[in-house]
Amino acid sequence: MARRDFRETVTVAADLALVGIAVTVASLPVLTAGAAAHAGSVAVRDIIDGCAVRPAELWRVFRRSLLPGAAATVATAATAWLLLFNLGAVASGRVPGGLPVLVGTGAVAVALLAACAFGVVHLAHHHSWTGALRWAAGTVWRQPLTAAMVAGVSSIAAVIGALIPVTLPMLVGYLLFAVHVVVARRLGAASPVAADA
Repeated sequence: MARRDFRETVTVAADLALVGIAVTVASLPVLTAGAAAHAGSVAVRDIIDGCAVRPAELWRVFRRSLLPGAAATVATAATAWLLLFNLGAVASGRVPGGLPVLVGTGAVAVALLAACAFGVVHLAHHHSWTGALRWAAGTVWRQPLTAAMVAGVSSIAAVIGALIPVTLPMLVGYLLFAVHVVVARRLGAASPVAADA
């Protein structure tokens, strides 16, 4: 029994690593990152549900998400760049405001990161991009602790990826899995995972 559980764990870990590698490769053109994250999230949902990952379905999801995913990628990248620029300007003293503005800008950055993660999870459960955006934005403000947990998990993955760059593609799959689990466990019936179960 224990041996079978170990094999299952190794299989799931390998599947998640493959999902992460596939998402990373599919994101290399940059504008395809949103579509790749959507398809990767669907694959992780299937792994969590114990279903077989269906490449044909993932390819269909990826194709359908190219246009809205590109728009989401551009909007997210522009907002992230603006936030990083503001953080740098306040931290260096070029912009007045000091610590309060720095903390406020950091909080907005954390909220944006959590909203992106929530949206990707919501998309995996057959919701529209607009619906996912609305749900994610509302959830960030209604569930600040969950948003902080998602941001924390994402930060840990980013630090590991920065320290050991070769693991970065695999970490993408593990991060998608972690976000799905956090959303399902923290939000319960309010999560798209529980709603579809």
